[in-house]
Amino acid sequence: MNRVKTGVDGLDEVLNGGFPEESITLVSGPPGSGKSILGYQFINQGIQQGERCLLIALDRKENKVIAQAEEFNFRFRKAVEEEKLKVLYMDVNKRYIYETIIKEILKGGYDRVVIDSITPLTEAPLYLRDLSLNENINFIDPEDFSIMKEDIPLKRLHLRYIMDALESIGCTAIVTAEAPLGSTGESRDTVSEFLADGVIFLSFDPAMDRRKLTVLKMRNTPHTLKTQNIIIGNNGIKLMK
Repeated sequence: MNRVKTGVDGLDEVLNGGFPEESITLVSGPPGSGKSILGYQFINQGIQQGERCLLIALDRKENKVIAQAEEFNFRFRKAVEEEKLKVLYMDVNKRYIYETIIKEILKGGYDRVVIDSITPLTEAPLYLRDLSLNENINFIDPEDFSIMKEDIPLKRLHLRYIMDALESIGCTAIVTAEAPLGSTGESRDTVSEFLADGVIFLSFDPAMDRRKLTVLKMRNTPHTLKTQNIIIGNNGIKLMK
């Protein structure tokens, strides 16, 4: 199986060479654990390899995403100018948000996609006219009908729309999600970990003043379940030897 380099120092070795090509990996963890940074590193690696990359931000605007990435020496602004990277902020409270995301994924011909974070998306109401899974999904006016976020089967459905779009273009993708403090790896939506091909959980150990990374699952990849100590430095996340 072909492998896609993660861009994270030491992680490729844990994953037997990198993410499986055309896989979708969930990166979950509490706030401040490094989820966005890991996604930026993945995008940065793609830029360096001349790949076409898309970063969809659902919790911060484009200028803030680029500014944070530049703090870690990831030259996102230049990549955007050279059309190697597209950074999009999407407001989950806007109507047709799912349709907008799916259309962008399908039209771009991207090699790497990051959605950061999927949590606001899963907590927004879903408005549907047609429950069929295809790229021509139709969405109705929010005033007409609303499916509330607490409905787990339908929450799974709208996540499936996004996952299907990612799979259909043959890209390798990361989606990040918030996990409650004290969680052992589940996302706050409790669904996305089952839909993804892989799950990487980032956590803290305040007593030992350490950050940690655990690969909970990765399809078609033999890997250790041992928790890895990590540091976040000037160039992002690095696994400690």
